[in-house]
Amino acid sequence: MCQVPAAKEIFSRSSMDSCGKRGGKELPNGTSSATTSTSTSTSTTTNAAAAGGNQGRLAVKWWVPPASSRSSGSKSKGQKIGEKWYGTLLLLWLLGGICVSIWVYRSMNAGNIRRHRELLDNMCDERAWMLQDQFTASMNHVKALAALLRTFHLGKQPSVLDQETFAVYTKRTEFERPLMTGVAYAQRLFHSEREAFERRYGWEIKTMTTKKVQSPQAEYAPAVFTQNSLSYLESLDMLSGKEDCDNILRARSSGKGVLTTPMRLLESNHLGIVVTFTVYKEDLPEDASEEERIAASAGYVGGAFDFELLVTNLLKQLAGSQSIIVNVYDVTNESKPLLMYGPDAYLEGRDVHVTELDFRDPARKHEIRCRFHNPLPISWSAITTSVGILVIVFLVGHILHAAINRIQKVEEDYRRMEDLKVLAESADIAKSQFLATVSHEIRTPMNGVLGMLQMLMDTDLDPTQRDYAGTAHESGKQLIKLINEVLDQAKIESGRMELEMVPFDLRTILDDILCLFSAEIKDKGIELAVFVSEKVPDVLVGDPARLHQIITNLVGNSVKFTERGHIFVCVHMEDELTTVSKEEGFDSCNTLSGMKAADPRLSWDSFKSLVGGLEDRNCGELTDVRIVFNVEDTGVGIPLLAQDRVFTPFMQADSSTSRNYGGTGIGLSISKCLVELMQGSMDFVSQPGIGATFRFSVVFKRGEMKMPEARYPHISPKHSQMARLTPCLKNMRALVVDGRPVRSQITRYHLQRLGMQVEVVNDIPAALSGGANSRSLDMVLVDKDSWGPGSGLVVPQKLKDAGGRFKNAKFILLAGSAIDNEPLKTAPSGFIATHHKPVRASSFATFLEKVFGFGSKRLNGREISQGSRLHSLLSGKQILVVDDNKVNRRVAAGALTKYGARVECVESGKAAIARLQPSHEFDACFMDVQMPEMDGFEATRKIREAEGHDCKCRLPILAMTADLIQATRDECTKCGMDGYVSKPFEEEQLYKAVAKYFESSAKPNDLKGKSE
Repeated sequence: MCQVPAAKEIFSRSSMDSCGKRGGKELPNGTSSATTSTSTSTSTTTNAAAAGGNQGRLAVKWWVPPASSRSSGSKSKGQKIGEKWYGTLLLLWLLGGICVSIWVYRSMNAGNIRRHRELLDNMCDERAWMLQDQFTASMNHVKALAALLRTFHLGKQPSVLDQETFAVYTKRTEFERPLMTGVAYAQRLFHSEREAFERRYGWEIKTMTTKKVQSPQAEYAPAVFTQNSLSYLESLDMLSGKEDCDNILRARSSGKGVLTTPMRLLESNHLGIVVTFTVYKEDLPEDASEEERIAASAGYVGGAFDFELLVTNLLKQLAGSQSIIVNVYDVTNESKPLLMYGPDAYLEGRDVHVTELDFRDPARKHEIRCRFHNPLPISWSAITTSVGILVIVFLVGHILHAAINRIQKVEEDYRRMEDLKVLAESADIAKSQFLATVSHEIRTPMNGVLGMLQMLMDTDLDPTQRDYAGTAHESGKQLIKLINEVLDQAKIESGRMELEMVPFDLRTILDDILCLFSAEIKDKGIELAVFVSEKVPDVLVGDPARLHQIITNLVGNSVKFTERGHIFVCVHMEDELTTVSKEEGFDSCNTLSGMKAADPRLSWDSFKSLVGGLEDRNCGELTDVRIVFNVEDTGVGIPLLAQDRVFTPFMQADSSTSRNYGGTGIGLSISKCLVELMQGSMDFVSQPGIGATFRFSVVFKRGEMKMPEARYPHISPKHSQMARLTPCLKNMRALVVDGRPVRSQITRYHLQRLGMQVEVVNDIPAALSGGANSRSLDMVLVDKDSWGPGSGLVVPQKLKDAGGRFKNAKFILLAGSAIDNEPLKTAPSGFIATHHKPVRASSFATFLEKVFGFGSKRLNGREISQGSRLHSLLSGKQILVVDDNKVNRRVAAGALTKYGARVECVESGKAAIARLQPSHEFDACFMDVQMPEMDGFEATRKIREAEGHDCKCRLPILAMTADLIQATRDECTKCGMDGYVSKPFEEEQLYKAVAKYFESSAKPNDLKGKSE
């Protein structure tokens, strides 16, 4: 929230006292009860805030009672209590510090242990994952080898495999079995086949243990193919070994790979396990029975895992292998785990991490256990931190002990300063309340003054009388404007300023501002122009009224202080404008009017970065956009000594400023605060004697692309007028002749808004030399400043004599605002019309409508005024006006009757309730807010209660108030009012208030008939 510095005291204490008497019941001491209540609550709040704001300096003053209950006796008692308990509280502080130190040590040490444990867990899990992954890969390859044997050994007659081929293949693929020492294939053999088998291979079947000839058995499993590393297994019967026999029997009955218990391998005598897969004669279904699997068994593929060698090599590849101990166990029998790898000691305890291993054999369970070699180191960080906290606690205790004595000495001075602060803040709030109250009280009689003057001007007056009444009416409007500024200042200081969030058309608002100041710049002979970058969205969501107020203040100041040159309003997206430095050779005189400007950012060298093709400025979702506004003038500038206080309220450059130019010096202060409320900032660049450029940025929401006027009443009716004419002007070809590049691009911008195709040249020779074979032009717009020496008013004839595309073109002169007799000179020379600058899309569309005769079939080329619209809406409507002030009733009745309404007036809320009982014939009610006996809020609530929940009989009730503070608006909504109009009435505000209730019932022919 923006907080403007307090204004100068412009009201005496007697004035404030008289205001207090009017605001509440008179008290014996001359102040009002309302003021006394406010001051008391403010004092309490301020004391609390002061205590919070100075907590670091005053936290040790535990004996200080609240400011509202202090007395000389309580102070002494509080000091004694503080001195008595000081030692106890200091001891508690030290004990608390020691406890915190111990807690910090325990927390940090626990965290160190937790991190140590997490590191062990991660290292152990990493080794388990790698071991399990490699083991699974090796088993999968053995399984693939079984499929190979069934395909090329059993499925081919004769077999395409022999010992040499098997040995070569397994040697070349051993990288896929990193944990295996070798693989072998044993053929299933019955005793009846033994003799033929031994003759075929030329050796006898031997046992695994003694390596002697195997005695006769019902079934054998001799190894026929072996990897070179397991060549010693050739001719050995795998069924002769107990573990291998059990493994083979389980493998062929289950159809899956199975593992043995840890055992000593042959030859190497290392600890390891054997994995076995069965090779079947044919493919079996998943649900094959055990007997079917045994009958289909043809052989067995096995692989040996040498854990003692291979796992050691695997773990060496990992970082930190020397810092932890790793054991691998077979825990199929949990009561007696079998060690597969690692030291003989069984690892257990809190410092051991256990991870389960899945080796794809559901009948066996394995796990890996890890712990660090060394115990957990001492946590020196926890020790140093806790000791540091203890030192800090003792130092703070010492500082507190020394500070108490000093605080006791300055305590009385602090109390006096606090009391003075409360008085100052109470006076500031009272001043803001006084300004708001005075503003409200002044607006009420001003409503009668302006209303009666308007009614007087609507009567038959001679020119002198009309001039007097118009002058008085305009002076009253200026007074209302000043009152609004003072009220805004009061709302900002009291933090009650709030913003609306409604859709609006930025370009239409700027067109309205151009129209607002067109008369003043015509008298001064200066140029006023507006340019909006194509990247700025068509529709924004924000507070259009406050934005209008900001730009109007800045442009109004520029008009006030500029006697020659130009005023230029440029709008673009943030960071869109390219800034040209002095080293790059910018021309600060290449501006809108050719005069030097204080800030080169709007000269042609920078401005041309904003000129381009049409952009898709409406794309994207509803997001925040930051818009930058520049207001440049070539006026008197701001003196260097006064630039620091430009945004200070009620301050001007010097004492002669108000005397020469008028004004209160409050507009820029309010504008800056409004900009900051819109999440933006404002600054300026000024050079005395050259001019000033004010620049501010604000944040808006991106609005919807299409906005029906009925849905968004904040869009000006001129927007609809221009939209009606745009189809007639679309794709018309125009040529702009202007020697000022900035000004020519601004003219091009406004014409492109109407859908026209625009070409720009800088002089008459360029127009004659360019585009001889181009399409014909519909119009040629010539700026008067672009006439060359000796050309003058003969320009149209020169261009027509050239023929070609100029043959059927209409010539229009763009003249300065001060040229009143220009049409008389230009008509005979070939210019069919003269358009007075500033150029704006809406007025130029109407101008072209008259030039080309587009509107001859539509309302005879005449616009529908806002008064005609109001007359169409209100004609024949029965309206009840409720106000306790007789003058206000007459003004409201006169304003509504002027537009054809039938008005009935009552003077109190009770009378309104009596007239608005159900089945009444009124179409709307204008209700004053502040009335004796029963105010407008209470009367509205009772009317709504009488109506019930029937929406069909709901009467539109509009509040009439001179108080524009947001709290009043909120109260209007809460009590059931449908809207509000401020006093005095204005046509545009009255139209927006009643349009949504009466527009649907207005007849379409009313507008036409009224216009005709």
